[in-house]
Amino acid sequence: MKRLLINLEEELSIRDQCRLLELNRASFYYQPKGEKTENLEMMRIMDEYILEEPTAGVKTMQYMLQDKGYKAGCERVRRLMRKANIHAIYPRRHLTVLGEKKYIHPYLLRDLSIERANQVWEVDITYVPMKFGFMYLTAVIDVYSRMIVGRGLVTHWTRR
Repeated sequence: MKRLLINLEEELSIRDQCRLLELNRASFYYQPKGEKTENLEMMRIMDEYILEEPTAGVKTMQYMLQDKGYKAGCERVRRLMRKANIHAIYPRRHLTVLGEKKYIHPYLLRDLSIERANQVWEVDITYVPMKFGFMYLTAVIDVYSRMIVGRGLVTHWTRR
């Protein structure tokens, strides 16, 4: 952003302006290259494909591009996906790994014998990927009878 402060019509030379702004002259003259047209075409194809298959990752994209006649390694596909802001929708790893917990809640059912219905309930949350987003299915289950006592559904749509 410092290069925007340099004025070409100024009496002070570009060299002196760069020195005052502590800007390397090479970075002032640098003109970034754009993406190749082949890469732009591959990003467009991947963007269309992720709408059909939202759980597609790097390897799936790489095989799909190979089927369409594009030769690209997984690092190139990963870079293009990152650049096009394309992310696969799926649960990430290490969801249950403890972080910096200040307090770990005790397991209260350790020594309890469950002998009748409605004595203990448990909650189950399931992530379900869908074509245009995902949903969470929540169920409250009676531990003794394994009956579903209550349920809930939350959806999140990601249309492009």
